[in-house]
Amino acid sequence: FFFPVLLRPRSEEKMKTIHCLQDVTVPEDCKVSVKSRLITVTGPRGTIKRNLKHLQLDIRMISKNMIRVEKWFSNRKELAAVNTVCSHIQNMFTGVQRGFRYKMKSVYAHFPINIAISEAGKKVEVRNFLGEKYTRVVMMPDGVTAANTGNKDEYQIDGNDIEAVSQAAASIQQSTSVKNKDIRKFLDGIYVSEKLNVVALDAE
Repeated sequence: FFFPVLLRPRSEEKMKTIHCLQDVTVPEDCKVSVKSRLITVTGPRGTIKRNLKHLQLDIRMISKNMIRVEKWFSNRKELAAVNTVCSHIQNMFTGVQRGFRYKMKSVYAHFPINIAISEAGKKVEVRNFLGEKYTRVVMMPDGVTAANTGNKDEYQIDGNDIEAVSQAAASIQQSTSVKNKDIRKFLDGIYVSEKLNVVALDAE
């Protein structure tokens, strides 16, 4: 009797990378501590902490100014986490050195959107959106402040943590989402117009 053996094509085999590592250089004006995948970065603008314990990889200081991110026996998706962690660390360095600033503009066809910023930039109130009487209130996360830029219908959100700054901008934008109307026609809202740093690179 002949029993056929079904062989999987090579393309379907899940190959594992034995070892992958990437190094991140610590800037001169920053201090870093790594303990159990909890990263703390201190710089001229303050301190940022990041918990990466949900990722199965090694993060350690190999010297005073070098962080090593390592992953053993990983497939393609797990391998992507190494570069992601390095990008997070680089964003932390940029945040404590230069900060992040998102500029937002209010767009309206007929009813002017009124924005009031209070409590030292921690509270943003949106009024008269599409002529509604309801006041939309958005609170800024810790370490993030909102302010007027001085230009008409333009505002800025500043902070050291890029995730907190972008989340604050997203919360403001989503507070003015249009309901039960064609969003291709009703384009009123508050949108991110520019992404930059609090301290410009030329000023350093």
